This record gives sequence, structure tokens and C-alpha cells, in this order.
Amino acid sequence: MLEVRRLILLRDLAAHGTVTAVAELHGVTPSAVSQQLRLLEDETGTRLLERTGRSIHLTAAGQQLADDTEHVLTALEQAQERLYTGIGEPTGPLHLACFPSALAPVAAPLSEALESSHRNLRLHITEAEPEAAVRLLLQRRADIALLYRYTNLATPPHPGVETCILRTDPLDAVLRNDHPAAGPERNPIDLRELADTQWISAPPQTACGDAVLQACRSVGFTPQVRHICTDFSAMIALAASGGHTVLIPRMATTHLPPTLTARPVTDNTLTRTIETAVRHGTGHEPAIAAGLATLRALTDSTADTTQDPKVAENDGTLK
Repeated sequence: MLEVRRLILLRDLAAHGTVTAVAELHGVTPSAVSQQLRLLEDETGTRLLERTGRSIHLTAAGQQLADDTEHVLTALEQAQERLYTGIGEPTGPLHLACFPSALAPVAAPLSEALESSHRNLRLHITEAEPEAAVRLLLQRRADIALLYRYTNLATPPHPGVETCILRTDPLDAVLRNDHPAAGPERNPIDLRELADTQWISAPPQTACGDAVLQACRSVGFTPQVRHICTDFSAMIALAASGGHTVLIPRMATTHLPPTLTARPVTDNTLTRTIETAVRHGTGHEPAIAAGLATLRALTDSTADTTQDPKVAENDGTLK
């Protein structure tokens, strides 16, 4: 009988291309990965890998075994699902990987709701950005991942997982109340009104930083960035103290200091979708299904309180 953990390493080598990448994925050393792959070749009695200098490639037999591994893992998960089907109340651990800005507004209410509705289900939350969250899913260290995707960026789909849009989360401009573009009205503002102000932004080559830069350049200017940071609460604090402009997801603007105001922008492509992700074929497992259903219910119950009234009135979309 082949060792499943070694098969997973081979599958991941096929997906990621290098032993070093597989080692980082699993939190082990490259030598440990190489040793396990050699043991897998011994178990199969087949040459699975071709080594050329410092490079390593799968042979045709190795690629076939890597492809078959996905079927093996799916069959194991389906067997587990059948084992628990009919038990009734979902039980056991449920592991959620969640990006930072959704921890308070999404993950915390989910934990409370599951505690009330499914007493035998124990939610475990791990903070992780989307790429890391998908890795946790594929490693079987998470059952559900919360991801985001900025709609004005061409973000490729994640292989090996099934995603479903949970809600949309538009980006708002956060300004000091005395900023000329703030004003008393809640009508959306044109980004060009902010071209001459100094900005606070996420770093370049991050999803939020690239989405904001793309939005500004699409209307004819490059933002003058004064501060760069990744934490939305830190951006808000800097905006309050220095009067600089920040463009962040509405989900992060629910508790602004009284000196700041959040304004929607006219660019309706400047939004991110919040998505749930699970491994293929696992969405009907009782614990995972309960988690997904509760997330949808929580989203429906908060839809009216998380959107700007005028924006909702204008386009009718869920924010």
C-alpha cells in the first residue's frame, strides 16, 4: 500500500515544480521532501523522477501517479463524507482559513453562530491571506477558506478548489472631514477629485495596492503615496492624524474615528468579491456544509447594514 503523505508530496511537486516550493508548502526541509520521494520510488519500484543537475522533473509514470493521487484523495474524502452522512448533527473540528480584514466582521460572528446552532462542531480559525489559505486547503489543514479577489485585477482562479461568491465589498475613500472632497453629501466622488492629495496605500505588488494604483491610473493620475502599510486599521490611524487619503474595502471602515468620513467612489469596478473556497467534492460534508450555510445566512442578515444607502438605492447590488 502506497503512503498517502508521499503521494501528496509528488502531487505538490507536479503542481509547484520544485522541491524547495514543496518543502515551503509543508513546512519541512527540501532534503526531507527528497527523501520521501525516493522512498515513494522504492515503494512503487518505478522511476518517478528525472534529475538533471539541480533540476527535477516528473517522468511520465510520475505524472500519471500525481494525477491519480487527486482521485485517491477525493475518494478518501468521499468515504469520510459517507461515514458521517446520516449521523445528523455535524460534529468534530471545522478549520477555517480567513484573511485579516474578515476576521472581525465574518469569522467572529461565524464562530458565535456555530457555537449556538451546532454545539458539537468546533471551529478553528487561522489567519491567512488568500494564497496561503488555498495552500492550507490543499494540504488538508483547512476545510473552508475565505478569499478575496479585486475585480479590476486579472486574478487567475485557484486550481484544485471550488469557489463561491459570498458578497461584494466595494472600496471607499476615507477622508478627514475637513477635506474638500468630503462634503456633507453621500454621493459617490470621482477619484480625480483626489489626484492632488497625498495617499496612504498598501505596498506595490499586493492585491490592494495594485487595485488602487490601477483605478487611479485608469482615470489619469498616479497617486502621490506618503505612507505604505498593509494594516487597514493603521491606514485609518494615519489618515486621522495626517489628513491623507486612503482607499480601502468598506468592510474595514465600520469603526472610523469621528474626524474621518468614508465616501463611495464613482468607479463601480473598484470592489473586491469575498469568496468561500473548499476542495473539490467536499462542500457536502456535514461540518463543511454547516459552515458554508451559516456563512451565507450571516451574509444575508447583514447585507442591509454593510452597504451605503445611496449606492444600494442606485444599483441594487449587495455590498
